[in-house]
Amino acid sequence: MSKKGRVLVAMSGGVDSSVAALLLHEQGYEVIGITMKTWDYASSGGNKKETGCCSLDSINDARHLAVKCGFPHYILDLRGEFGESIINNFASEYMAGRTPNPCVLCNTYIKWEALLKRADMLECEFIATGHYASVRPENGRYVVSRGKDHNKDQSYVLWGLTQDSLKRTMFPLGNYHKPEIRALAEERGYSELAKKSESYEICFIPDNDYRSFLKRREGEDKFIEGDFILADGTKIGKHKGYPFYTIGQRKGLDLAVGHPMFVTEVIPETNTVVLGTEEELQKQSMTVGRYNLVKYDKVAPNTEAHTKIRYKDIGAPATINEDNGKIKVLFHKKVKAITPGQSAVFYEGEDLLGGGFIELQAK
Repeated sequence: MSKKGRVLVAMSGGVDSSVAALLLHEQGYEVIGITMKTWDYASSGGNKKETGCCSLDSINDARHLAVKCGFPHYILDLRGEFGESIINNFASEYMAGRTPNPCVLCNTYIKWEALLKRADMLECEFIATGHYASVRPENGRYVVSRGKDHNKDQSYVLWGLTQDSLKRTMFPLGNYHKPEIRALAEERGYSELAKKSESYEICFIPDNDYRSFLKRREGEDKFIEGDFILADGTKIGKHKGYPFYTIGQRKGLDLAVGHPMFVTEVIPETNTVVLGTEEELQKQSMTVGRYNLVKYDKVAPNTEAHTKIRYKDIGAPATINEDNGKIKVLFHKKVKAITPGQSAVFYEGEDLLGGGFIELQAK
């Protein structure tokens, strides 16, 4: 074994995870590559060509790089676990009127658990991924911080990782910008890899049409026409089924009222979607549950935290407090489209304090 240790690297076949493996290999670690197959595109029912992290091409690209560098590569079939945990949750959250973020759940409950289990089997001290983030030991804990490339920072989807997981995790790309990663691949003779485009779709919905996916999975009869209403209960039109709408949505309402309208609430019990103005979409507080703390083991009273309520959100200052197993969040100013089911993630400067799932929004 290398003096630096043995590391199991999650390799999707994309440029980020491939360069992560290359960098660790060059730094003297004993690298073992592993590609996780989480979804079978043939079962998705979509009409888009198979692409992304689970495609045969991507698996072959990961294996080719491993063979060329001379380190082992394995394929791990996680379709069963992924379907039970992630796909089922995705569908049930939409049917409950919430908007899920499957990447957070996948990282927390599928990928890291699977990686650590296989790392133990292969006697690997560490695991590594191509996420744009960093981790360091500090004051007896392991702290995640934002990636140097803020345009690619992925710390938002890592809030659920435990201290035991972070203790063994490496993020080789944390101090790089994306163009640098492409350049590193090019310099090492992987031109095609360097030019690979990125996929922004949900991995198990390759055509990016979640509404059709839900229909195929849940059955057409679950999606029936209902009422669009205003906050005072006034009916102003018909919608195509409440699971097809999410808070903050403006497009696709097929409704003309003379001014922009947004989804402000989804009520599954009555198959009702509430619409309002942009001003009505603005809220100042929320409740966050099922949270995990990263930098500290508890939240100090009236902690000031920069808070993001979705992945591409720039975030806003807020005061947070722990209260009976929940985190109560009060934004300093109103924010737009607080959406139950999405993740709320808290930062102290560049460091990740923790995060959880948005449960309630208040006025």
